[in-house]
Amino acid sequence: MKKIIFFLLILLIINYSVNSQENKNMDSKEKLLQTVLDNTVDKKKVYGPTYALKKDSFVWVGKAGNFSENELFFIASTTKLFTTSIILKLKSEGKLKLDDKISNYLDTSIIEGLHIYKGKDNSFELTVKHLLSHTSGLPDYFEDKGDNNVSLKNELTEGKDRAWTFEQSINLTKSLKPKFAPGTKGKAHYSDANFQLLGKIIENITGTSFEENCYNLIIKPLYLFNTYLYTDTSDNKPKNIYFKSKELHIPKAMASFGADGGIVSTSSDLLVFIEAFFTGKLFPIEYIEDLKYIFKR
Repeated sequence: MKKIIFFLLILLIINYSVNSQENKNMDSKEKLLQTVLDNTVDKKKVYGPTYALKKDSFVWVGKAGNFSENELFFIASTTKLFTTSIILKLKSEGKLKLDDKISNYLDTSIIEGLHIYKGKDNSFELTVKHLLSHTSGLPDYFEDKGDNNVSLKNELTEGKDRAWTFEQSINLTKSLKPKFAPGTKGKAHYSDANFQLLGKIIENITGTSFEENCYNLIIKPLYLFNTYLYTDTSDNKPKNIYFKSKELHIPKAMASFGADGGIVSTSSDLLVFIEAFFTGKLFPIEYIEDLKYIFKR
């Protein structure tokens, strides 16, 4: 969350900089933007940022620190926007509704025992909307700690690479305690389990893999030539991620995230994707207002 806030601040600074420099030439804008980007590198928490910005006809792509031109990187939880896009595309095609129970699309073996809160089993009350808005109350199989006070994140950030299946991520979720009853007003808990489940719902509805859905519905139509779902642990093209000052090489884990964090891309491709997401190129634009309503509740 701190990293997200940090880069949102960078975004605000850059947008302000572009607005304040409208009467200067493009070279001046680019130099100013590059300076802002260079100044984010402290070699303690940030070793290399890459950034793409578009304002009207002005497009800028920059890099700093240890990033090279058009270098591939793991977009981590931004993958969830790809998953969200596909869910909304399926909604537009009448293949699901956000208020549908997830039990409509998932096997009973997956649902049973998924959400037991204060002695009540809420597993079959979970909806697509609950997952999409992180209001399911489900624990996060990645960051939440079990009885041993260790999380999967702890293991990975210590450099202990490991793989897991969808079924294993759900079983791990079931071993953790839910945070609240689904749809409790004013409550939300960020959980990667929500998007593991959404990925499986997508696969069950379409009859094709999440990877194929990403390619057919997003990557191919938008010509995102440097974007793909990471599945091959021998693929060394994406830049390794950092945890504080430690560089992590965890290909088994990155190939396991799938619908909650497994996409590889570049800042240029992501700029195209984000613009498409908010302008109705991937699903009806009025759904953006629906999303705002969902997340306000």
